Amino acid sequence: MVSNRIIFFLFDGVHLLDLAGAVTVFYESGCCGQPYELRYVSPYSHPATSSGLGFAAVDPLDAVTITAQDIIIVAGMELARWNREDDHLWMPWLQAAAATGATICSVCTAAFALAAAGLLDGHSCTTHWAWTSSLQKQYPRLKVLENKLFVKSGKLFTSAGIATGIDLALYLVEEQHGAAFAYMVAKDMVVYIRRDGTESQHSVYLQNRQHINYQVHQVQDYIAHHLQHKITIEDLAALVHISPRNLTRLFKSTTGSTIGQYVQQLRQEKAQHLLKAQHKVAWVAKECGFKGPDQLRRFLKKAI
Repeated sequence: MVSNRIIFFLFDGVHLLDLAGAVTVFYESGCCGQPYELRYVSPYSHPATSSGLGFAAVDPLDAVTITAQDIIIVAGMELARWNREDDHLWMPWLQAAAATGATICSVCTAAFALAAAGLLDGHSCTTHWAWTSSLQKQYPRLKVLENKLFVKSGKLFTSAGIATGIDLALYLVEEQHGAAFAYMVAKDMVVYIRRDGTESQHSVYLQNRQHINYQVHQVQDYIAHHLQHKITIEDLAALVHISPRNLTRLFKSTTGSTIGQYVQQLRQEKAQHLLKAQHKVAWVAKECGFKGPDQLRRFLKKAI
């Protein structure tokens, strides 16, 4: 049975993007034709984000009766504000939800809550890269995987945090409504490409965006959204109003990659995703800017 209810669990000190990223995916799913009922619960009457923003329309935990079809997403929180003296306020509820067969997900540091409740014992899991060692040390019965965007173990999902909550949510949408629909939601959100849990937290796209040069960011955004077209350095240079020679130098010094290498890496990454989603080779080749299926096959074979 397909669930249409997503229950977001908020600790006090919840990280805003850990919550909002996943919320937006399911909201946009509704805009694209597959609506979800979104509920927000907390053991606290007035939880606030780690950045100080407070919430009003949040229900107490006992206001929602959990079923096996529900999806519960526990958003990451500031661990320094996580009051373990309040375990009795939320832990039995989360354990009971898991016992009903509901899907339980954590974003970022919320993996610590799932671990504390014993839900992750014997399971593979992950969290933000800065906390993987600490999670493994505190909970030795877990198998904490590093450098993963998210990990699925039965009906338990753990994600690396922040933006990877979007990847996890898109995966859940894809499980229910198919790859083509999830791709449409991602496109509607202007997300470059949906990544899955087998990938590194450091994708080609993200590795080359760890800089603050707005002109290079603008070029990278253009490339990512026009891979199906012929891309010339002259056109990119005109886009940011500098000479092709200066753009070539600036791009390489800023990202460590040439423009040509960057374009090919993104085309490879996108093609692999679309092929994995069972799209036809001819369509994938066209969508990724290759001359035809044969060129795509040669390129991917060379890239192995």
